[in-house]
Amino acid sequence: MTPKVRFAPSPTGKLHVGNIRTALINWLFARAEGGVFVLRIDDTDTERSTAENEQGIRDDLTWLGLNWDETFRQSDRFARYEAAAAQLREAGRLYPCYETADELDRRRKIALSRGRPPVYDRAALALSASDRKALEAEGRRPHWRFRLSGGAVTWTDLVRGPQSIDTSSVSDPILIREDGSFLYTMPSVVDDVDADITHVVRGEDHVTNSGAQIEIFEALGGRAPQMAHMPLLIGADGQGLSKRLGSLSVQQLRAEGVEPLAIACLLGKLGTSDPIEARSGLMELAREFSFLKIGRAPARFDEAELANLNASIVHSMSFEVAAPRLARLAYGDQARADFWEAIRGNLSVFSDVAPWLAVVYGAGLVGPELSDEDRVFAAQAADLFPAGEVGLSTWREWTEAVKTATGRKGKGLFMPLRRILTDAESGPEMDRMLVLIGAEKARFRLEQAALRQG
Repeated sequence: MTPKVRFAPSPTGKLHVGNIRTALINWLFARAEGGVFVLRIDDTDTERSTAENEQGIRDDLTWLGLNWDETFRQSDRFARYEAAAAQLREAGRLYPCYETADELDRRRKIALSRGRPPVYDRAALALSASDRKALEAEGRRPHWRFRLSGGAVTWTDLVRGPQSIDTSSVSDPILIREDGSFLYTMPSVVDDVDADITHVVRGEDHVTNSGAQIEIFEALGGRAPQMAHMPLLIGADGQGLSKRLGSLSVQQLRAEGVEPLAIACLLGKLGTSDPIEARSGLMELAREFSFLKIGRAPARFDEAELANLNASIVHSMSFEVAAPRLARLAYGDQARADFWEAIRGNLSVFSDVAPWLAVVYGAGLVGPELSDEDRVFAAQAADLFPAGEVGLSTWREWTEAVKTATGRKGKGLFMPLRRILTDAESGPEMDRMLVLIGAEKARFRLEQAALRQG
């Protein structure tokens, strides 16, 4: 059987790290097994869903490299859901209820106060046709519940192992609201049946919901897919999902300079038995994927770990990969492989390269503020700068000469020279930087530093 999975975001907001992890795990499984990845846009909430959010979802997935094989929108399938609802009504599995939200809340509180589970009591099933007519005459409109069997629903979860949901211990789920709009539960089942979805992979907060949905699959004459419920993400402190983590969107991560592969390497390995390390690409992650590696403990998302992964990926990036991105930055079209190899180890995110492009290829620097003593030192260093072009040995030979002439050593020798030549207090090795900057620019910066007023 060729696996077919789906990622089903709602276009009511931006994709965040929890959404991304679900999408990624589905994608890795599909690619590992030669299967099909479906993007389903769950836009039954027509008031909150927007075309802008939908396009944002598609753009985010494309940027992450999570390409889809098929796609459709739920808003194009309302007639199909109406037909499924009619089928359930005909079978006696979908029934109208007239309680208001306040009435249901009171019943839940009473049940809890008496030590009973707050399960819907199915009072609506006792209503006669005349009772329903009278309620509707008062202006009430029914919501529609699916009548569960009251028995046990069992399946073998690909992550959690054998599962059993006692449907007598949960309320009959509402499938249709008073205004006639559909909740997630039934359309999702109808779509999975029609699209021949073989595996449903999602968070463990859906386990109880899966029990109800399996009965809906059966009531509609379909076969429930295999289920895999993953542990949820928690913060690095072991507590529940923090406010920042819960809203950390792909757009925000992208704006912060995070590489898509860093996101995939972290989210693809969180909560698994594999080490969290940089991989060469998504297909390497897919080849390593297995549900058997996913543990039961919550997965800790640590932004510091993401930053470390990101830096590792940038540090190992080849010039061939970096060159097109460099070319989009000021002076970047002048960058050579030796520049990238010298600079990349000092970058946390790719955009950190911008000031180094200016240092090496720019016409000039503003330069640091210097004391009178350091301006004198800059003049001495300029006078001692060797004639001709520079090589990798020039920095050592030059600084030895400056040390002998001025008596400076250590930080007092090297720091002013680094600041004058790069306008930075740290960075790549100066022997390589001096070669990249070149003799002409180096002499000019030293001379200008000597003349600069305090």
